[in-house]
Amino acid sequence: MNLMNIITKQLIEIIEWTDDSRDTLSYRWPDDDKEIKNGAQLIVRESQQVQFVSSGQYADLFSPGQHTLSTQNIPILSTIKGWKYGFNSPFKCDVYFINTRLFTGNKWGTSNPVMVRDKDFGAVRLRAFGTYDFRIVEPAKFLKEVAGTDQNFRIDEFADTMRSRIISVFTESLARAQVPVLDVAQRYGELGDALLPLINPAMTDKYGLEITSFVLENVSVPPEVEEAIDKRSSMTAIGNLNDYVKYQMGQAMANGGEGAAAATMPATMAMGFGMAQEMMKSMQGGAAPAGQGPASDPFSPAAAQAAQAAPAAAGGALQVLTPTQAAEALGVSEADVLAEIQAGNLKARQIGSQWRIAQSALDEFLRG
Repeated sequence: MNLMNIITKQLIEIIEWTDDSRDTLSYRWPDDDKEIKNGAQLIVRESQQVQFVSSGQYADLFSPGQHTLSTQNIPILSTIKGWKYGFNSPFKCDVYFINTRLFTGNKWGTSNPVMVRDKDFGAVRLRAFGTYDFRIVEPAKFLKEVAGTDQNFRIDEFADTMRSRIISVFTESLARAQVPVLDVAQRYGELGDALLPLINPAMTDKYGLEITSFVLENVSVPPEVEEAIDKRSSMTAIGNLNDYVKYQMGQAMANGGEGAAAATMPATMAMGFGMAQEMMKSMQGGAAPAGQGPASDPFSPAAAQAAQAAPAAAGGALQVLTPTQAAEALGVSEADVLAEIQAGNLKARQIGSQWRIAQSALDEFLRG
């Protein structure tokens, strides 16, 4: 073998990479310490891009096709190398193949609860998981920030890193979007589409990636928040509580029997409170005229009405109930009463950690 053949064997004439792994993101073409020949052929297949790197500097980027490496095709590399008038000698350069196809079905999820501030429930801990699709759109930035000089950078090496970065961007985007917890827990598809425009700019700017699809498969909240959501849904389904109580009374009376009497007792008590309040108001309207009131006829209906209202009036100017007492009077659960208080439909005052309800506020609530 003569010297010319030995020299020829040390020169690279064709540069290409056939990817059959389906999970490789970037691949540094092995040059075996050989130099690239002037006029060498670079073959870039579909779903590939090739990034030249010389002395740590990112040079020319090649799209799919067959390219002849000459001064005209590598202007950035020519500037870096100082080839002012073209080059005729071989050169060394790192060649990275970037897989630009769409990588689908990648899983993400929060390993720890994410704290968000909600207008309805205050600070809430959320857990979420789903899938996302992505592709590489800026090879130089991806190589610099993610893959580095790894010769064969696969998606399994990147999965944990990508998952943590997705969660970080997801948390920031969710905070900026200010989506209520009720919507987060009930509208997964719409939320994923809404967060995509917020997540994408950050991923492209930082890592040279484009998230083409971002799907939330599940968002879970703590049990106490789930219970509050269920209660709110129940109250929405019930509608007007006063009408609901009347409906229960009518159903129980139609069924008849001792069970009906027991079922109507709480509602009857609630109506009795309202009637007593009306009687007190009528008594406060003024004394009866002489010869017509209780003083003139102790057995008249007005005298009986006054006698019934007197104990209530003597008990004090203001009657105060606990949520438990109000629930018993209305024939509902204490949780339903607290839900109405939180919604602002039933007026109450919180003293320390306890709620107190004025009888007048309960009467006003029943009147709707």
